[in-house]
Amino acid sequence: MSSQEHLSDQGFFGHPTGLKTLFLTEMWERMSYYGMRAMLVLFMTATLQSEGLGFTVASAAAIYGLYTGAVYFLGLPGGWIADRLIGGQKAVWYGGIIIMCGHIVLAIPTQSSFFIGLILVASGTGLLKPNISAMVGQLYSDEDERRDSGYAIYYMGINLGSVIGYAVCGYFMENVGWHWAFGAAAVGMALGLVNYRMTASHISTVGNRPSNPMSDKGRRTAWSTITALLAIAAAVVVSAYMGIIEINPVILAQYVAVAFTTVFFLYYGFIYFAGNLDDSEKKKMWALFLVCVASACFWSGFEQAGSSLNLFARDYTDRVIGSFTIPTAWFQSTNSIFIVVLSPFFAALWINLAKRMITPSYSVKCAIGLIIMASGFIVMFFASQYAAQGLKVAPMWLITTYFLHTVGELCLSPVALSAVSKLSPKRFAGQMMGVFVLTYSIGNIIAGLLAGSFDPNNVEQMPNLYLQISLFSIGIGIAVALFAFKSKAWENQSQNDQPQGNGQTA
Repeated sequence: MSSQEHLSDQGFFGHPTGLKTLFLTEMWERMSYYGMRAMLVLFMTATLQSEGLGFTVASAAAIYGLYTGAVYFLGLPGGWIADRLIGGQKAVWYGGIIIMCGHIVLAIPTQSSFFIGLILVASGTGLLKPNISAMVGQLYSDEDERRDSGYAIYYMGINLGSVIGYAVCGYFMENVGWHWAFGAAAVGMALGLVNYRMTASHISTVGNRPSNPMSDKGRRTAWSTITALLAIAAAVVVSAYMGIIEINPVILAQYVAVAFTTVFFLYYGFIYFAGNLDDSEKKKMWALFLVCVASACFWSGFEQAGSSLNLFARDYTDRVIGSFTIPTAWFQSTNSIFIVVLSPFFAALWINLAKRMITPSYSVKCAIGLIIMASGFIVMFFASQYAAQGLKVAPMWLITTYFLHTVGELCLSPVALSAVSKLSPKRFAGQMMGVFVLTYSIGNIIAGLLAGSFDPNNVEQMPNLYLQISLFSIGIGIAVALFAFKSKAWENQSQNDQPQGNGQTA
């Protein structure tokens, strides 16, 4: 498509018509994802009498961490498959079908299919999520100034979908039944697929083929490898169901956390030491490393929303207003609502600060976000003290916590993504974004392990556990902020210093 054709397409609020296709598809996919995720720990810890799985909090939280961590991790091979084998369009289509099948399996009222459903949803999300986001950028030419605004609209679709998911699945969970709620998530993904297929003509040239296709021989080798890996995964699942091997989710989560962290350090170190970087690029890599540390620690706290804070909402929060009982999952929707309300403010904040010659480094912004998020757990420290006395606390305690977590997210998350794009060596930009995504996986798994420490039979331990999370996060935030005095100079290498050595631009 020519530049003129790009600019003349203004069929969706002044943006390319294809944005509507991707907006609605992602909205319904996020509805299914967040709707299911909101009730995951609740379902696993519910008693068998109430049609739950009767898992311990430790096991349920570890499984939750493994699931959410896998969703981010599987985005790496999902993006590779699209780029090298099938293209973004097919990746989104088949990923959505796999997600829908996963939710259908979860909707089957039997415990034996639960983990199969989780694996399908995680796998499909890893295939769909990175590629539909990339396709949004491909709607615009390089000189099209609507790109950032387009992503802002797309991001609104994500949050709108999550609000719908929390509302619909949360209501079904408490008023109809667990498996009806899982079925509602399947319907949401089905609606996304119908929209995607019916409006496919709007994105006919976007992601319709691999951007970096392999040779015929390479394709055969790749598909053989993928088939072998899927066969191994299937064999492990079957062996676990047959009792041939026993999987302890807590121990598995610990090993996976170590594995992801090791992969992060090895890959980061490989690029640093073997990437033929000049001094300027190496200094920026150190600045980016601080951002990665802050990101992993941030998500380990933030992702308590779906686990320990979710359980707190169910067991220790007064959810009755008159004759209406607030569904537990609805509390998590406050994060999406706050993002929609606060995003314009934060977008303007950094611009106005820059106009006043106040430009905090990436590390400082991330440290501020981490500390603000940690302050939410100070709120929970006081709220859990009331719960430890056998009292039900007011909803505002949780809402205040989610507000602080959202403010922290808006300080850290977009800033961290910007840091990766600006501080990574240009020739390793794609790989560094993949390495950075590992911080999400690491944070999610650690979040699950931390949440597993919340013993419902020892409520008096809860305040101390929330305080420990808060103090640890604040400590990391302060450390990152102190290093920021040096990292500001490292970050400015990209602006002030001319790269040397290998002749590459930074």
